[in-house]
Amino acid sequence: MTAPARRHDAAAPLVRVRGKDAHDRWQEALKIRQEWLDHGLSTQPADRRAAEDSLTAIYARMSRPRPRFTWVESPHQAIPLVAGLPTLDRLYERIRDPRPQGPPPPASDLAVVVSRLRAALSAGVSHPDPELSATRKGKEPWPELPPLEAFGIGVPLGVVLHQGIRTALHRSLAQGFRRPVLNTLAGGRPVPVCWYGQQDAAWIAYYDALHRLGLARYGPDALDHFGRWAALARSCGWWWPGEDVCVVVERPALVHTEPVPGTWHDEVRLRRGGVRYRDGWHPLLA
Repeated sequence: MTAPARRHDAAAPLVRVRGKDAHDRWQEALKIRQEWLDHGLSTQPADRRAAEDSLTAIYARMSRPRPRFTWVESPHQAIPLVAGLPTLDRLYERIRDPRPQGPPPPASDLAVVVSRLRAALSAGVSHPDPELSATRKGKEPWPELPPLEAFGIGVPLGVVLHQGIRTALHRSLAQGFRRPVLNTLAGGRPVPVCWYGQQDAAWIAYYDALHRLGLARYGPDALDHFGRWAALARSCGWWWPGEDVCVVVERPALVHTEPVPGTWHDEVRLRRGGVRYRDGWHPLLA
């Protein structure tokens, strides 16, 4: 699982846009963040055609043919169908093995493909990207404050956008949604590696916002590839990539959230019993 190289010079001044321009862009960013949060929490039926078209294109980037798609109504329903796929520990064992046996599984190749995409997107950002390093050279990381306070003490717009979109949506959709659902699904056992569709929206929303705000320019190939991941986040739930079969989960039937205390960017989390899937699976009741 390869991650993009860290750029330790990313602490250089970041888009120090002050006054009205920074505030105006932040107001635009709030609308974009809400748009993606709505996708991440959507209970609309999946757009199966859009999801399958995007997954086929992503498979092609791994030099693999279109898989057969098996749709299920919950992550719980998926587990018997993905039992032979690798867990994260198995993928790491393969990375450490000097002579791994056989070709890499799709999950391994997919991790590389996503890592390269995110590196390409970061390279298109017009300022040093906090996604690569949140620290300032020789200093502590920028504080996380309410946006107007942050601008008032000189926190750059680029940092506020990263905190207010990337980090905030990660808290809502990863920590506040998929992590507790995954923990319930796992029941203490390892679960094969999957991707999260609508709940992968945090990094997608961040790079989408930078592009729409005029703070990033992506090349045609990166933009096309990025569009496939954005379409997935708009159209389906979790998915497990297999060699011949890709198991895809419908979006949930019901989602209820509550605010996360002590946060500045409208972060939310699932209430107890706050998600129910279309087959009736209702995790987090306890």
